[in-house]
Amino acid sequence: MDDFRIYRRDLPHWRESGVTYFVTWRLHRGQPLLQEWERSLVVNAILHFQNMRYELDGYVVMDDHVHVMLRLMEPWQLEQLTHSWRSFTAHRLQKESVRKAPVWQKESFDRIVRDKEEWVNKISYIAHNPLKRWPDLERNYQWMGGDCFSK
Repeated sequence: MDDFRIYRRDLPHWRESGVTYFVTWRLHRGQPLLQEWERSLVVNAILHFQNMRYELDGYVVMDDHVHVMLRLMEPWQLEQLTHSWRSFTAHRLQKESVRKAPVWQKESFDRIVRDKEEWVNKISYIAHNPLKRWPDLERNYQWMGGDCFSK
């Protein structure tokens, strides 16, 4: 564990190579819910560097928050990726809609997934998040995916 490190902003962030991370970020307070085209924009940003900078186990883009589960590829750092996703999408959402800054809360939450049981729980959480929000959902939720959903 020579590469293990912890840093803190408002939240603690643990970093280690070769681990799986579960990441969540939310719209800033007062922002309107994400419209369908805006959710698609966030999905496209998440998918853009898949299998180049990270292996993407799963993701879901909800109307007010995003969950992503991934493993980094060298030499990328999680804070680089989350900054890239959040910055790119915030700029596009401000340019293409009536959103004002800040679009996202200033910090994302991330957690190292510790074992297979937790991995299964987090993937299940991602998969069931849309149905939890919208119990009457009658079709597949199009803003959810990842490698574990395509197998």
